Amino acid sequence: MMDNQLPYVIQPMRWEDVPAVMTIERESFPLPWSNYTYRHELTENTHSHYIVARPRQAVASKRAWWRQFLWPASPALVGYGGFWLVADEAHISTLAVAPQWRGHGLGELLLAAMIEQAVGMKAVLVTLEVRVSNTVAQKLYTKYGFVITGTRPRYYRDNDEDAHIMTVEAIASDGYKRQLAGLQAAIQARLRSDGTERIGQKTTARL
Repeated sequence: MMDNQLPYVIQPMRWEDVPAVMTIERESFPLPWSNYTYRHELTENTHSHYIVARPRQAVASKRAWWRQFLWPASPALVGYGGFWLVADEAHISTLAVAPQWRGHGLGELLLAAMIEQAVGMKAVLVTLEVRVSNTVAQKLYTKYGFVITGTRPRYYRDNDEDAHIMTVEAIASDGYKRQLAGLQAAIQARLRSDGTERIGQKTTARL
């Protein structure tokens, strides 16, 4: 559950967010998704669920409500993520943070929010793909209970790199819910104490 004192807000991604999402997308991935892909994900794919992270200050200072109908630009985005829910399995498809906001814990905040949402939607497991060379991301996923369950050879088209399949099961159990709540409390405390500091460390992953 999100802390109202957190300097960031997690919200559902809207079509109006896509230009800002595409800016981060192009800065984060060698083969970025297209506008069309996000249009499909947001308006046609009934299995998809996407979220964005915004600075709370940007949301609070958003223009008067009536101006939104004339100029529907969205407050600044600092990151986004998404997953597909098919039956009772959630598959995280993407996760990225804007370059100037990386290394700040926002990727973890988004990951925890997606897992929490999947739990709320009655998923029993969460799975994803990660580059075999991306040990930083793998360490984060392991922290949330993911384990390597397989490998997809030459999964990434930009360099034919293999992908590890990582999965966390039994996310609906009381034990995992307690674990998730503890991890969320820790990352939110970190973000509150960090304030608006920026660390330029790369923490993106196409999953």
